Amino acid sequence: MKEENVKSKILEIINNIKPYLNMDGSDIEFIDYKDNYIYIKLYGACTNCILKDEDINEGLLAMFQEEIPEIKGIINIPL
Repeated sequence: MKEENVKSKILEIINNIKPYLNMDGSDIEFIDYKDNYIYIKLYGACTNCILKDEDINEGLLAMFQEEIPEIKGIINIPL
């Protein structure tokens, strides 16, 4: 998949999960995509959650890889 198509798909997925994060007092921002890694920034309740790394590496990663198999990982950029 071309990089611009991947970025577009990433944004689509993020926009689909944002309402669920917002209901929990959290938010997510897409920062970049390079070398098959997604760079995000989490806000709100997610920033202090002890399970955020598990949620990112298991929940979110699986969701992205289902649509974009070439994704190798997600990197959360701390605030």
